[in-house]
Amino acid sequence: MTTVLTPASPLTAADRCDRCGAQAYLRVVLASGGELLFCAHHGRKFEPELKKIAVEIQDETGRLTATTSATASPEER
Repeated sequence: MTTVLTPASPLTAADRCDRCGAQAYLRVVLASGGELLFCAHHGRKFEPELKKIAVEIQDETGRLTATTSATASPEER
């Protein structure tokens, strides 16, 4: 069986964790065709089990620690 995945769109503030309702930073695409969204906390908590059932994991948790010169002054970094 061949699965063709289309590129996932970036997660937005409107995407919420299926476990707690916080902002989602992980999208887990399942072999069944469904998807689950998780906040960084629950993504880390369930990561070992998710890796067993996921076809693809879109991880945007790096956005939590990333800063850019446009948003942070040198004193804030």
